[in-house]
Amino acid sequence: MKDETEGAKTEAGGASLREQVYDELRFRLITGKIAPGLGISSRGLAQQLGVSQMPVRDALGRLAAEGAVEIRSKRAVMVPRMTEARFAEIMRLRTLLEPMVAAEAQPFIDAERLRQIRAADEATDEALQSGDVNAYMEANFRFHALIYAAAPMPLAGRMIEGLWMQFGPFMRVVYGRYGTASMADQHKAATKAIAQGDAAALRDAIAADIGDCRDLMRDWEKLGI
Repeated sequence: MKDETEGAKTEAGGASLREQVYDELRFRLITGKIAPGLGISSRGLAQQLGVSQMPVRDALGRLAAEGAVEIRSKRAVMVPRMTEARFAEIMRLRTLLEPMVAAEAQPFIDAERLRQIRAADEATDEALQSGDVNAYMEANFRFHALIYAAAPMPLAGRMIEGLWMQFGPFMRVVYGRYGTASMADQHKAATKAIAQGDAAALRDAIAADIGDCRDLMRDWEKLGI
């Protein structure tokens, strides 16, 4: 993930700036910083990022094409409402893609990347213990992203991020309502598998982690989101 803050302070760079704004909004969706059910203002986002509305509108257009937001009018941009069928499809695709990519990544995870993965796991543990949902969302994504980025499968990695954009806002609402204290931590099994060079065990740990997420989010519909 690029440093989205750096460079978003200036209009210089043209296409580079558009990419930075786009990456920042993707990250906000993935980590649930853009909430479902609330209108997204391009003007407000532009003010937050210190840019004009043009790169923000460009980014929102790209995100709409990916199904992450809906543009209903010039001033009405929203995260699409979740449906039972959409939720089931997202989780099914995650279960298919992420364990596979993790297993492919395992041979390419060196000592330095493993150190970073463990650091992300520690940050996740701290967030679970303190009930800090925002910190949990960011650390959890960083943990998974570090693993998947090691695989020589950039298209699959982009597809996974696209799925995370779809459920991230809803995951944040569910975790915010129910908290994180009761969540199981499958990350220890994943880091152990990486350290042992066991791709099959890593695949199973990631699949179990996704299953825990699916089970915790099964009541999302009751929250009216």
